[in-house]
Amino acid sequence: MVIYRHKDKYSISEMCRFFEVLRSGYYDYVKRMDVPACDLPVAEKIRECQEHSHSTYGYRRVHIWLERQGIHRNPKTVLRVMQKYNLLSEIRRKKYHNYTNGIYKYDNHLARDFHADRPNQKWVTDISYIRTGQGFLYLSVLKTECIYRTKLKTYEEARLLIAEYIHFYNNERIQFKTKLTPLEKRCQFVA
Repeated sequence: MVIYRHKDKYSISEMCRFFEVLRSGYYDYVKRMDVPACDLPVAEKIRECQEHSHSTYGYRRVHIWLERQGIHRNPKTVLRVMQKYNLLSEIRRKKYHNYTNGIYKYDNHLARDFHADRPNQKWVTDISYIRTGQGFLYLSVLKTECIYRTKLKTYEEARLLIAEYIHFYNNERIQFKTKLTPLEKRCQFVA
């Protein structure tokens, strides 16, 4: 605030009059300056969540993650804090289409990016099909949250990155619909 910066040069009363600010408002502002932002503890937890998820979680998943940590905030508050502290997900989500006809789909984009020098070698995501309606969605998430975010140089680098992501996806990534990880969901059926 301008008044605070120039308090040693000019009279506070005169500056408040000039800027049409109440003196009580100015002094309230000065009191708040010494108090850390009330959002800071939540922002630190969100930062921890984003580090854990490799900045793939949007505010809804962050909200679920916070609740699992015992921190209860409104989802819109979580979004506001993420915006305020620049903690938004790095992922630009594509609209996922629910393919239900079970067609095999060859992914030419990946082939072009990773097989320019290996035209005859098949790669783990060349066929975007696992079972009816599921493979397209999973591989779309894999590509968006993992592959497209990194400039990969070697096949081995790609293999390790994908293996790490698959472990994260199955064991740690919260699924928005169930609010559980896939591992937790599977454990429900076993119990």
